[in-house]
This record gives sequence, structure tokens and C-alpha cells, in this order.
Amino acid sequence: MMYCIAVTFTCFDQKREAFVARVRQEGIYDAIRKEDGCICYDYYFAEQDPNQLLLVERWESKAHQQAHIATPHMDALRAFKDEYVASTLLKEFEER
Repeated sequence: MMYCIAVTFTCFDQKREAFVARVRQEGIYDAIRKEDGCICYDYYFAEQDPNQLLLVERWESKAHQQAHIATPHMDALRAFKDEYVASTLLKEFEER
């Protein structure tokens, strides 16, 4: 069973693309995708809301995802996230 997370970010006006660009520029996106246990880590842009961003994460286990949030690159992301993101809604589930 895979451990999955769907994170909906509501970004500040016209900050959605800039947030994703910064995650890439800082090397965070690539670092996450290379982590042990990472199956999928992808951003999706909402068509109807230009400020909404969906992140889908799939991990081999919850333990892998928990190790992920303790990495230095996630600390780096948290350091600038509030410049771009107004609110975050997280849903977790398991996939077979």
C-alpha cells in the first residue's frame, strides 16, 4: 500500500507560478523526487482558480514521507513558503 497526500495550496494573488518556480530554482523539487521512497511528487494548477495549486505526493510508506519532512530541503521550502502561500489544506490516504 502506498501512502499518499494531497495538499491544496491557496497562494497569494499571482504568486502560484512563482512559488513553483522557486521550489525548482532552489533544487528542492529535484531533491524530493530523488528521496528514498518517493514515488510521485507533482504540482497541478487549478484551471478555475489562478491562485490554487494541488500537490500530489505518493510514498512507499508513511515512514518515508515522515523522513521527507525532516530533510534540509524541506526546511528551506518552509523558510520561504509564507511569501507565496496564504493557506494549506492537507488530506492523507492510502492507495492499493
